Amino acid sequence: MKEEKVSIGLIQTTCSKNPKDNLYTQMGLIREAAEKGAQIICLQELFNTLYFCVDYNDEYFDWAEPIDGELVKSLSDLAKELEVVIVAPFFEKRAKGIYHNSLVVIDADGQVLGNYRKTHIPDDPGFYEKYYFTPGDEETGFKVFDTKFGKIGTLICWDQWYPEAARITALKGADILFYPTAIGTLPTEGKKEKKEYQDAWEIIQRSHAIANGCFVASVNRVGKESGSKFWGGSFVAGPFGQMLNQAGSKEEVLVTEIDLSTIEEQRKTWPFFRDRRIDLYKPMLKRMDD
Repeated sequence: MKEEKVSIGLIQTTCSKNPKDNLYTQMGLIREAAEKGAQIICLQELFNTLYFCVDYNDEYFDWAEPIDGELVKSLSDLAKELEVVIVAPFFEKRAKGIYHNSLVVIDADGQVLGNYRKTHIPDDPGFYEKYYFTPGDEETGFKVFDTKFGKIGTLICWDQWYPEAARITALKGADILFYPTAIGTLPTEGKKEKKEYQDAWEIIQRSHAIANGCFVASVNRVGKESGSKFWGGSFVAGPFGQMLNQAGSKEEVLVTEIDLSTIEEQRKTWPFFRDRRIDLYKPMLKRMDD
């Protein structure tokens, strides 16, 4: 039987232009998180590269790796050595001309349990992801991974604004929703916008915790890249949206112990799953109800 108390490690850091240097740096931070007691460790979106989607540059495609490449192998060996679960988001080369914003979940024995490919792909100034990424499809869908330390669901950045993604993943059995992220402010945006955007970013994710009676762990990067400033603020929220722990705006290894047994009590008290009217939700399958 799995332990109910689990420690989550979120690694919030900056990145350089050298993917190999970033990998080795993050492997050192994974060790630090494990030494602090973390059992499930989640890295930030595109953890081994800069957030390169600020412009169009086909040279960045050279940074992509296949799932069976050196990056995943290195992390699998490390997970097995440390006996920790690792959630590793990276730029995946699936085939010639097909690339994804992906992640892999590696269990504490080093086994790759599977991968998730980002479903919702933005296309905005400073976030030109549609140029680089093919959206996820039914093959990798919304998934739950049964790890040594608990059932986890994984979504990536822009996915976090969609309650449908959180609900489906929770209904599949996730006790913790992980959101690796790269979000910040553009050079044209000031303090007022940053405050509004960061508040909304936190609120929407904490609302997923409330609506689904589960834990939410969101990890963001920090630092300035091509003028964009990533605000950090990685956090863990409880199943009623409680802010259990939060990082600041600097590099940080955030470790938080959670108690999975609180999910059952929360769902008894606030039985949102019980009271769902699934007979009335067909309009959700339309773009708009014209």
